[in-house]
Amino acid sequence: MGARYDYFYLRDTKEGAEAEGKLTGKPPAEGPFGNDIRHGFVTDRAAKVSLGAIVRNAEIDVIWDRFQSRLEPLRNKINAALGKAWEEWEIPRESNAEWPEPVKADHDAWWIERRERQKEIDASIARNADIEWLYDRPVKAKGIVRVSGPFTVESLSPHRVLPLGEDPYLAEILEVEAESPDILSQADKDMLPLEPSNDFAQVVYDNLLASGVQNTKKGEAIHFEWLKPRVSRSGIVPFEGRYVENGELKRAAICIGPEYDTVGYDLVKKAAREAADLYDTLIVCGFAFAPEVDETRLNFGSLTVLKARMNQDLRMGDKLKATGAGNLFVIFGEPDLRVVKAEDDMFRIEVKGMDIFDPTTGEVRSSGGNDLKNDIAAWFIDDDYNEESFFVRQAYFVGQDPYDSLRRALKAEIDETAWEEISATISRPFPKPGSGRVCVKVINHFGDEVQKVFDV
Repeated sequence: MGARYDYFYLRDTKEGAEAEGKLTGKPPAEGPFGNDIRHGFVTDRAAKVSLGAIVRNAEIDVIWDRFQSRLEPLRNKINAALGKAWEEWEIPRESNAEWPEPVKADHDAWWIERRERQKEIDASIARNADIEWLYDRPVKAKGIVRVSGPFTVESLSPHRVLPLGEDPYLAEILEVEAESPDILSQADKDMLPLEPSNDFAQVVYDNLLASGVQNTKKGEAIHFEWLKPRVSRSGIVPFEGRYVENGELKRAAICIGPEYDTVGYDLVKKAAREAADLYDTLIVCGFAFAPEVDETRLNFGSLTVLKARMNQDLRMGDKLKATGAGNLFVIFGEPDLRVVKAEDDMFRIEVKGMDIFDPTTGEVRSSGGNDLKNDIAAWFIDDDYNEESFFVRQAYFVGQDPYDSLRRALKAEIDETAWEEISATISRPFPKPGSGRVCVKVINHFGDEVQKVFDV
């Protein structure tokens, strides 16, 4: 499925400046232009004509003088031929059948000039009148079609969340509330964290026991022989379990990440310290992982650390039945990415393959070539990553073409090279980022994602 929409001119573009110039009748701005959407669109406007605006409009006098030099000679010729002394407002709209042909021609020419003068005066009044911006009517760009497909991504923000211990004001409110709960204002009470409606850890435990941890491949999953709570010194490794790998019983520690935040490296490191001497495997469950939590920083000796991405359905709490039927916990492999130098001091990103962990054997295998279509649905690039937000500057869809039906629906001449680019495994060239960092986000067919940051 797909859809086509109108494309609108951005104000901060050369094309937008030209469209603005046509609306105002003034020379378009010469730039520079930054294609910044924050400047808004070129929108239509409605003139609010007032007598004061007409009086202040000096352009009307210029138009009047320019046309008067052509109208007056014609009026004088008509009066001389007919023996009249007509003023401008006395000249009849229709010529008399008894008039000579030259007089009829002069009469028609006079009225053509008169109507053209009025048309230009009206346009000048509209241009120079007070205007009301019609923000719901952006100017459409002719010849350009904006397309949209069904591909969407749900992702947690990579922004750092301020812990409670670093917010002295909130800590003070909590302390006052504990001592004197009646003295807080309603505004202060609104800032207090709400009690959860259900135990998130219990929901994770029930579904983890029922469904286990899946891979992106069918039949490759960790199914626990048993799973039970444990006494955790830090509280971040609340469960332990046993599973079979290559016929051997393995001990696993379960770390549950925050419900409304990404899993950072500090959390993984603390959990690994607690589990290192007691378990074979540490399974870190989270809705999203920070870019620094990659395979290069998960070396904790003999302890195998697995990142299991949790399905958003777990947010349903006790409304989600633990049937084990869904892919609620998925181990997504690490992409093999390379930063490649291109011509003219440009750079490219290349996806070489995927390192996929097989939980049934404990081995890591690599996939590449045509296998990438089965392992990667899409990958995005922010070629000037500021570590605060991920801005998609390049997008590629390695799997089946999600815009195939939309391409057929357009019924227009399509640049085949452009269509092929959206399924490429090597990016378009980009200059060295001002921030010095490039972030790549890779997404599989289950919607799980992994981010990697490169210093360039």
